[in-house]
Amino acid sequence: MTEQETEEKVLEPLEIAAGEPGEESGAQAADAESASTSEPAVAAGENGEQEAAEPPELEKLKAERDQLLDRMARMQAEFENARKRAERERGELRDYAAGSVVEQFLPVLDNFQLALKSTGSAEQLRSGVELIVKQMEEILRQMQVVAVPAEGEAFDPRVHEALGAVEREDVPDQHVAEEVRRGYKMRDRLLRPALVRVAHNAKQVNE
Repeated sequence: MTEQETEEKVLEPLEIAAGEPGEESGAQAADAESASTSEPAVAAGENGEQEAAEPPELEKLKAERDQLLDRMARMQAEFENARKRAERERGELRDYAAGSVVEQFLPVLDNFQLALKSTGSAEQLRSGVELIVKQMEEILRQMQVVAVPAEGEAFDPRVHEALGAVEREDVPDQHVAEEVRRGYKMRDRLLRPALVRVAHNAKQVNE
């Protein structure tokens, strides 16, 4: 065997040995790559199943939330409408009541204007004014407005307002001696107290 043939035989096993590790490492890299690509695929599949299971629950919660918000908005709108309607009805009732009162007093105003245009004597004018006062008192009586009893009555701070005391022996002590301004009540409600002067009867006190 020549020297050249001996060298070729020695090189062949070395080349084969050098080639095998390269092939093995390439296979391992391919396996690793396939594993890396397959694992995310599995993970993605699991997440996909979770995402597929979650939306129905979320949609249900969102639907319930929307229903509650819608119901709340309707209730708020109904409450606001009811409040405005009640205010409007109260205003209309107040205007109607005021209009009814004013309507009843219009004839009284007409009579006052006629009295001012009258050219009669002072006595005739006085008689006309007295008739107008009676007309007003009748209207007030129909509205259940009555005068507070005053002169000769025992002083009552609930319906009388004292302007002062006067010495009087003809009036019982702590009784109303003089009515300065008439007071009025509507049913049991005091509209205004009567302004009075209260008698101080020294003779009665000493006795």
